[in-house]
Amino acid sequence: MSAKGKCLCGAVTFTADEVETHVHACHCSMCRNWTGGPLLAAQVGKIEFGGEDNIKTFRSSEWAERGFCSVCGSNLFYRMIEPNMYIVCTGSFEDAEQFSLGGEIYVDEKPKGYDFAGDHPRMTGEEFLKSIGMAP
Repeated sequence: MSAKGKCLCGAVTFTADEVETHVHACHCSMCRNWTGGPLLAAQVGKIEFGGEDNIKTFRSSEWAERGFCSVCGSNLFYRMIEPNMYIVCTGSFEDAEQFSLGGEIYVDEKPKGYDFAGDHPRMTGEEFLKSIGMAP
């Protein structure tokens, strides 16, 4: 699937291909601190940006960075540096109706104040890291 999106002010736009329609919710402390709640995001195969000069990144770990609009501050993506994998915030897509919750990660760090309904995979941080070959 292909999809378009933008930041809140429109200074950054994007077109993404091979967009997964199953959103994953990350409850890790870094994502919650970055977004004010769980990160809801979808992996994309390819992405092209307009207004790239307005994208700023923050290297949040040895293997990843987070991108945001330097004009309005909208969170745009989480990027795994190797293998250059973009995980795009679903709220920045023009059509969010196409997405459904496919799983949750870092459920061991999730605060007790909220829960997502439904029958979908839920992984602890350790289980998730093992699943992507980055076990501690």
